[in-house]
Amino acid sequence: MLIKFLDGQTKEYENGINMFEIAKGISNSLAKKSIAAKVNGQFVDMAYILDKDAEVEFIDIDSEDGEEIVRHSTAHLMAQAVLRLFPETKITIGPAIENGFYYDFDPVEQFTEEDLKKIEDEMKNIVKENIKVEKFTLSREDAIKYYKETENNKYKVELVEAIPEGETVSFYRQGNFVDLCRGPHAPSTGYLKAFKLRTVAGAYWRGNSKNKMLQRVYGYAFSNDTRLKNHLKLMEEAEKRDHRKLGKELELFFISEYGPGFPFFLPKGMVFRNVLIDLWRKEHEKAGYAQLETPIMLNKELWETSGHWFNYRENMYTSEIDELEFAIKPMNCPGGVLAFKHQLHSYKDLPARLAELGKVHRHEFSGALHGLMRVRSFTQDDSHIFMTPDQVQSEIIGVVNLIDKFYSKLFGFEYSIELSTKPEKAIGSQEIWDMAEDALAGALDKLGREYKINPGDGAFYGPKLDFKIKDAIGRTWQCGTIQLDFNLPERFDVTYIGEDGEKHRPVMLHRVIYGSIERFIGILIEHYAGAFPMWLAPVQVKVLTINDECVPYAKEIMEKLQELGIRAELDDRIETIGYKIREANGRYKIPMQLVIGKAEVENREVNIRRFGSKDQFSQPLNDFYNYVLDEAAIKFDK
Repeated sequence: MLIKFLDGQTKEYENGINMFEIAKGISNSLAKKSIAAKVNGQFVDMAYILDKDAEVEFIDIDSEDGEEIVRHSTAHLMAQAVLRLFPETKITIGPAIENGFYYDFDPVEQFTEEDLKKIEDEMKNIVKENIKVEKFTLSREDAIKYYKETENNKYKVELVEAIPEGETVSFYRQGNFVDLCRGPHAPSTGYLKAFKLRTVAGAYWRGNSKNKMLQRVYGYAFSNDTRLKNHLKLMEEAEKRDHRKLGKELELFFISEYGPGFPFFLPKGMVFRNVLIDLWRKEHEKAGYAQLETPIMLNKELWETSGHWFNYRENMYTSEIDELEFAIKPMNCPGGVLAFKHQLHSYKDLPARLAELGKVHRHEFSGALHGLMRVRSFTQDDSHIFMTPDQVQSEIIGVVNLIDKFYSKLFGFEYSIELSTKPEKAIGSQEIWDMAEDALAGALDKLGREYKINPGDGAFYGPKLDFKIKDAIGRTWQCGTIQLDFNLPERFDVTYIGEDGEKHRPVMLHRVIYGSIERFIGILIEHYAGAFPMWLAPVQVKVLTINDECVPYAKEIMEKLQELGIRAELDDRIETIGYKIREANGRYKIPMQLVIGKAEVENREVNIRRFGSKDQFSQPLNDFYNYVLDEAAIKFDK
């Protein structure tokens, strides 16, 4: 048989050779580094036997696909360790996730944080044993019988029963541990050396709150120790930057036990939030957007028309008004469509760029709530653009440029773009999808922007571009998105009068830049570690007096700063100047501090300190005002 490799070379082999033997025949290092392979584009284990011509690609353990296999294999490793230590535990599912894995268990007694150390130690023992991992299959009926009679595991029975009749079910065995899985997996447990168990949390079986609460154990896993150590250092830094801790210290926001998932913004937090919102409004006005406000609660009939009632009902909050059922909006889009449809439009009115800072509410499981990152009430900076088909590409270019202005030129974020194309289940003709995907790709090509394609990952109603920003410590966050929509214009029968005098269906584009203002604030807190650039800081200047004799001069400075629109505070407490500086720097991270003493009063000058620096310099008062205005100005020049 003839095998073609990734580099284009071909080689002849005897039938019945497995992937490991092929790799070893090429080089020992390739066999050692390959954790799995692809045969004609399909993932297989290294033990997979080839008996006909094929294209073969080996999966390096350090590659993205390789680490995905490491992580799922490590989930099985953890499950085996748990059963060795707690044999009465029922195992359920354990997928790979970003940077690691988790596994859901139904134990006799709840796991504690102390148990994680025992489990991790047992995992290391199993790695040392270097147990071979083998795949085998059973019929669906035999698999059900196995889990009912041998394992007495109702969770696995439920999973197998969901498999269509007549299909075979694949399993993986490592020693006396067996788990239901499609694979592929590492050839042996000896490949799995770089892991760390992270935490234990509650999780409903299959994500349904009506089901039993299980225990989910999370862990990190990487292909080698260096990557694991680097990630653990990153996590230590992330803990220092935790927006929940900094939000409390900086007096920005809090979440009350009376409203889990519903943030309270304090005065300094509102200043921060309003700076972002005011900037957003100004830049959108410049870009030709008109702002809307749509109701927060609307009749059930609207949500039935939009499809949310049937597809998103469990995440919606509802109420009754005049014996009719209403829902608080989980999304702004249907309201935006009604606002556009309220008036007649001709092709001359298009594109219509309608922007809304809309408050939405979504029911999230309490276990998923996380500070400002995952909440039940948040504000989306939505915009809905209605346009003719020939305007699609130019409008996309306009949105991409606006997103770049915020991300790159203002905040200095690096970011990547992903284009998600038509999924298996989609509405709209192939011709419309081709036009939409070509428009998205064509806009990026025209701008000279690199992007990654996610085949089949678009929404059912249209393709999309996702923008993923990278923060100061290398984490990526999904924020901006551009989505083309063929669904809502059709459902709501939205039209415009074309040049030919006939009704036509507009193309609808959804887009956000911040995404969720609350979440974006959380990201910024962690990105800057609470030390915000001067234009964004809730307090830009702190005036610190050395003694009471300096207070009148300090108050004069304060009045002028406030007149100039600089956000300033006066600290004239009877405390040492060292204490005041440490508090302004260490706790509140004020960008600029002015120390006012006898010399400053006599010379009518200010002594300036900057956050994070021990350096200080003096400046005449009148020169300082021009200096501080320049420092506090918003600059799109990153």
